[in-house]
Amino acid sequence: MFKYGELLVVSFLLGTLARAFMLRIDYRQFPSFPHSYVIHLILGGIAAALGALVVPVLLEKEYIAITFLTLAAQQFRDVRNMERESLAQIEENELIPRGKAYIEGIAKLFEARNYLALVTALITSLVYFYFNWYLGILAGSLSAYLLHLFMKGPTVADIARVELKELTIKGYNIGVDDIIIMNIGEKEALEKWQQEGLGIKIIPKDENARTTLSNLGQRQAILHDLAVLMGVKLDKGMQQFTPLARLDLNYGTLNIIFLPQEPDWEFIKQAIEKIPVLESSQQKPLKSKIGRKAAD
Repeated sequence: MFKYGELLVVSFLLGTLARAFMLRIDYRQFPSFPHSYVIHLILGGIAAALGALVVPVLLEKEYIAITFLTLAAQQFRDVRNMERESLAQIEENELIPRGKAYIEGIAKLFEARNYLALVTALITSLVYFYFNWYLGILAGSLSAYLLHLFMKGPTVADIARVELKELTIKGYNIGVDDIIIMNIGEKEALEKWQQEGLGIKIIPKDENARTTLSNLGQRQAILHDLAVLMGVKLDKGMQQFTPLARLDLNYGTLNIIFLPQEPDWEFIKQAIEKIPVLESSQQKPLKSKIGRKAAD
C-alpha cells in the first residue's frame, strides 16, 4: 500500500479541500465557529480518506476493505441526525423559527457534502493512477465544482416573481392588495404597521411553483430567512408584529406582511429572490400528463 503513498496523499488533500471549500458561515450562521467547523472538517477528511483508498484497495485485491464504505455511509447518516438534533434544540430560541422542513434540508445537505468529499478523492485517485498527478488534481477539482453546482438547487427567483407593495389597511385589518392577513387590536400597533410595514407579493411562474409556494415548510423558510437577512421588529410576547404569509387561493400568489429593521425595498427584494427552495417542498404536477391537462 505504501507504493500508492503519493496518490493517497494527493487524493486525500483534494477531497478534504473540497469539503473545506463548502464549509463557510453564511447568513444562517450555521455551522457555528469553531466547534462545528472542527467536526465537519474531520468528517470530511475521513470521507476523503475512504475515497482515496478505493483504487489502491481494488488494485491490491483487498476486497474486504471495501466494507469500510458501508460503515462510512452509516456514519454520514449519523451526521444528518446530529445536525437535525442540534438545530431542533435551538429552534425554540428563534423569534421566527426555521421549521422542520428547513431543518431537514440543512441536515441532508451536510450529509451529502461528505459524499462529495469521498467522490472527489475517488475521481482524483482514478485519474492520478491511469494518467498523472496534475490531471488527477484537475479532474478532482472539476468534479468537486460540478457537484457543488448540482447541489445548489433553485432559489425563489427561479420559480417566482417578487413584488413589494404598500400595505392594505381596512379598519384594523391589514394585508396585501385584497388579501387580509392580520387583524390588529391595538391602535399603537396599527400605527406602527402603517408607518413601517411592508407588503410582499410572490407570484409563481407556473403550476409547479404555485404548488411549491403553497407548502407550509417553504413559507416558514421564507419568513425565517427574510427576518435573518433584513432584520425584523419583533420580540417575545409581541405577536402583533409577527411577519405572516398567506396564500391567495384564486391565483396562488404568496402574500407577506413584514416589519423590517432595514426598510430598503431593493435589498429586501434581492433577499427574497436568493432564499433557497426546499427540496421537500418542490412539487412538479406539470411533469404528469394529468397535471399538464389540468393546467391547460
